[in-house]
Amino acid sequence: MRKILFIRAERDDEAEVWVATSDDVAGLATEAETLEALSSKLENLVPELLDANHYPEGPEVPFGLLVRKFSVAHRAMH
Repeated sequence: MRKILFIRAERDDEAEVWVATSDDVAGLATEAETLEALSSKLENLVPELLDANHYPEGPEVPFGLLVRKFSVAHRAMH
């Protein structure tokens, strides 16, 4: 079974983008306006970075996108 690479995605509310980084993919630091755009971007960028770092796995490399977004919920005060 191939190793699943883990990539973190966090929302930068100030810049209004999602930022992706990873301990498993050396050099990965990218951003996009939506999670869908970020995921699509990663499908191209991850293989390029793995090739540049001489990653030994085969042609398909699975990755998991771990999303973290902080929000505030408002309670009705009586």
